Amino acid sequence: MNFSRDSFTLNVGGTRYSFSQEVIKDFPLRRVSRLHGCSSEQDVLEVCDDYDQERNEYFFDRHSEAFGFIMMYVKYGKLRFVPQMCELSFYNEMIYWGLERSQLEYCCQRRLDDRMSDTYTYMSDESKPDESCNMKDEQQQQQQGPEDKKWLERMRITFEEPTSSLAAQILAVISIILVIVSMVVLCASTLPDWKTAENQSVEEYRYTASLWEPSGIIEAICIGWFTAECIVRFIVSKDKCVFVKRPLNIIDLLAITPYYVSVFMTVFTGENPQLQRAGVTLRVLRMMRIFWVIKLARHFIGLQTLGLTLKRCYKEMVMLLVFICVAMAIFGALSQLLEHGLDLEARNEDYSSIPAACWWVIISMTTVGYGDMYPISVPGRILGGVCVVSGIVLLALPITFIYHSFVQCYHELKFKSARYGRSLSNEFLN
Repeated sequence: MNFSRDSFTLNVGGTRYSFSQEVIKDFPLRRVSRLHGCSSEQDVLEVCDDYDQERNEYFFDRHSEAFGFIMMYVKYGKLRFVPQMCELSFYNEMIYWGLERSQLEYCCQRRLDDRMSDTYTYMSDESKPDESCNMKDEQQQQQQGPEDKKWLERMRITFEEPTSSLAAQILAVISIILVIVSMVVLCASTLPDWKTAENQSVEEYRYTASLWEPSGIIEAICIGWFTAECIVRFIVSKDKCVFVKRPLNIIDLLAITPYYVSVFMTVFTGENPQLQRAGVTLRVLRMMRIFWVIKLARHFIGLQTLGLTLKRCYKEMVMLLVFICVAMAIFGALSQLLEHGLDLEARNEDYSSIPAACWWVIISMTTVGYGDMYPISVPGRILGGVCVVSGIVLLALPITFIYHSFVQCYHELKFKSARYGRSLSNEFLN
């Protein structure tokens, strides 16, 4: 074979590029530059997919448009993503030709980081179950027949995806109605005219007696539905360990458990008036029903988007908190000095300590301004103006990143919901 010709021809996805031997020797792409050192056909086939000896043409079965953008980087020194092409696919092309992530433009690096973070989050949540749990599930699936697997999968999708079928939508509507009814009863139970545990004397700790009242019956029905729903979803889930670790399932458990704990505590304490702490504990447990509101996140894209955004933007949220804490320390110390430490005759007692001044700093930076404390000296007011302006600037810096992540999460969840909506339409037509 002749590998000493003066010209090389690269055929990438049907597009040809011709280079001289000297250019190939020092080519910026490592895979292409390796062709110069090939001395046998076996060495060539380790670099490319095929080789034409007569024309000295090397074939690469790769994305031609992506290679065109990579060649623009070789010529102009700027590497950007191909429009309408997946960032991960282009990144794979980069790795194949011997480029690194750092050679991308900064804006494209951020897009790649976001895409890789989203893919890792999705794989961690849905495609990477624990090995121990996975082995158990495989054993269970081997014992089950095809019909059982199909039925369990259908049940799982019905309970996990509210838009997957008509039955799933009916179950979702029932859950939403019960959550709303439970919240209305909880709010109404705090009204002065409502007969609650606060206005009872002897009956204060007899929680079981209130079960026969209308509010107790409604609460029992809601708890029974939520308990049955949680048990069924646990039974039909693919991976039991992953099911227990999911945030929404943990919230369901936190919303259901207080009811049963309060019932058991009432059974054991009875009417003993000396157990005052038990009565307070019961009221705290009853108020934990407010977690049921978070159950609505299972049925509304908006709440799901909020939770997913907070999960992905935790670094930006931590950065925001650091900004606020640093500003609180600086402005709190300065305001305490100007309002309380310098003028011994006209001290502002609202700023008697730095922690007290930090309260004024946080409500000023967030532009809430309750008016319960404010500076009275001229230097203090000037500092207050600087504090307000600094708060606006510091809070606005990370908002852009959080906003873009929110939009991206919303579109992803909306696409997922539309996908299950199409399956619902197919089911209706069939």
